[in-house]
Amino acid sequence: MIRVNHLVKRYGETRVVDDVGFEVAEGEVFGLLGPNGAGKTTTMEMIEGLRRPDSGEIRLFGVDAVRHPAKVKELIGVQLQSTALFDHLTTEESILLYGSFYQEMRPVEELLAAFNLQEKRKTLVKHLSGGQRQRLAIALAVVHGPRVIFLDEPTTGLDPKARRDLWEIIQRLKEEGKTLFLSTHYMEEAEYLCDRVAIMNAGQVIALDTPTGLIRKLGSDSIVEFAAERNAADAQLRQLEGVKEVKQSEEGVILLLTDDLRGTLSGLISLADQAGLALNGLRTRTATLEDVFLERTGKRLTDA
Repeated sequence: MIRVNHLVKRYGETRVVDDVGFEVAEGEVFGLLGPNGAGKTTTMEMIEGLRRPDSGEIRLFGVDAVRHPAKVKELIGVQLQSTALFDHLTTEESILLYGSFYQEMRPVEELLAAFNLQEKRKTLVKHLSGGQRQRLAIALAVVHGPRVIFLDEPTTGLDPKARRDLWEIIQRLKEEGKTLFLSTHYMEEAEYLCDRVAIMNAGQVIALDTPTGLIRKLGSDSIVEFAAERNAADAQLRQLEGVKEVKQSEEGVILLLTDDLRGTLSGLISLADQAGLALNGLRTRTATLEDVFLERTGKRLTDA
């Protein structure tokens, strides 16, 4: 459905998108995961035809989207990171307005039901909650029944319940056979929703696989995490039973990637006793995409 090759976008001397390439299959939920400023939105806007790349190839449905952007716009739906809605239109009027831009549109009743907006059909947009506005923004993106839907940071700023509501909507769109391309800086969102994830940092794709595949490449099932008043030697930590890798964040938090959680914990506690080392905030957890980002960049995704 989507093929991107050697995509580049510069602002002055800075390459905000630097030789990016990937493919998106039909019916897939494909995610761009990365911190703010990684180049996610710029990449999406070039694919959508909102920005022209400096170089590279973009094909949607086999069509050269750089040369013929108008040909693909009827076939895609876009929810921008900040969607400007008309505050003094009602929810129903907004859907009818956006639907009038296309040759065909889905029935209003169907959209109101699909996005749980029936009770808000006569409510002015300015009186909708943040979650309701986001549901409306996505409803407007699919008003014409597009084959591919772009969602740019769809849950940013929403409370946990509103975020989960949108996750359910995205899953239903996938069940309808839609291809979804979304960006996010929430690792748990990418793990939950996406079939495959491209992790971006500083304009480049630094990893691409299924969420499970990316985590598996760490070579460890579990993480032991702690801070210490003074650091134990890396060499000592690497010798602990089960430890595959030792990482330290910029904040001084030490992470031990292990495939033998019990053995690592036992060895770590013994080492701390012998060295008189306090293990502050000691906890264990399963490995996540956050750890993949830390392993690739030396930074936490949330702090990058």
